[in-house]
Amino acid sequence: MTLRIDIGGLPSGGLRFAASPLAELTAMLHVLAEPGHHPQHAGWAADVWAGLRPERAERLREAEFLWRSSQADFLIPARPRPTLAEELDDVDRIDDDRYVTAALVTTCGSGRIPRTAPSPLTDAAARERALDLAQARGPRQEAFAERLLADPAAVRARVRDTLEQCAEAFFDAAWAGVVVQIATDLRLKNDLLRRQGIGAALASVSGAVTLAPDGDVIVVDKLQDKATTADGTGVTFIPSVFGRPHLVAVHAPGWRPVVQYPVAEPGPPEPVALETVTLRLEALAHPVRLRLLRTLARGPHTTGELAHAWELTPPEVSRHLAVLRRAGLLTTRRHGRYVRNTLDLPALSALGTDLLTAVLR
Repeated sequence: MTLRIDIGGLPSGGLRFAASPLAELTAMLHVLAEPGHHPQHAGWAADVWAGLRPERAERLREAEFLWRSSQADFLIPARPRPTLAEELDDVDRIDDDRYVTAALVTTCGSGRIPRTAPSPLTDAAARERALDLAQARGPRQEAFAERLLADPAAVRARVRDTLEQCAEAFFDAAWAGVVVQIATDLRLKNDLLRRQGIGAALASVSGAVTLAPDGDVIVVDKLQDKATTADGTGVTFIPSVFGRPHLVAVHAPGWRPVVQYPVAEPGPPEPVALETVTLRLEALAHPVRLRLLRTLARGPHTTGELAHAWELTPPEVSRHLAVLRRAGLLTTRRHGRYVRNTLDLPALSALGTDLLTAVLR
């Protein structure tokens, strides 16, 4: 399952790597709303919550639907600015229809609606659907949606004021702590882009982001099958320290696509592709293959040894071993006229973590 971004015909310079204070603030707000997704920042989140005045904490909770389960498109800028204030000014320039639609898609649904879709502000059916979905999500979300639909100007002003209060309460200090790391990442990415091209730059972003062989499509490994286009406007990549492990993609049709990716950290391996995780889960779903793995966990075995141990025919065992090899759970090595199969214990041990990473990505 992938998101495919068509970049065919994109002019030189259409791929941009840039820092965004607003996108990083959004990542921090997501950490505060879902600290379980970010165990490395759990201590930071606890300290922030403990230091917030009650009224500020309540403000974050009332608007958290903009950044909790996903992030509103306007909070991940396609054209980042040097300062949070400048980026918030850009958000203020978005018309009410676009702002409200983006906010309610994020808070009330899992899909993203094209810019040409009916606005809940003017279309009765769209409004009713937004309120129904908000009600199903709980009283806070319902109240937020009702206020936004009744008085978008007031809610927008309150959201901006909340974000500005976050700057004072925790963002400015946290941003100062990560800006050097983000700048270093950007120098690497832009140098690769300039010297080696788009493919090398994308490969350095994440193992989950690749360039299709024809060079016209960026493929993002996500829990979805969707497609969008750069539409001549380009694609923006924004590094994030607080966003790990999420790979956020803003891809509403007609909007400039944006990918917010986690800054690389020394040590951790590259994430395993969702396709590989799926193959491994499917391989383990068969009872015969589980039996074979139990034997292989004790040491290398030939096909004949496995067939004898489990009273199976060698061709049947070979078929099951082929599935396990394709899933990357087995290696083989020849010893004279014998071929021994060895279980890849690290790959099997990491499957739970790989699955969680793929889901959160």
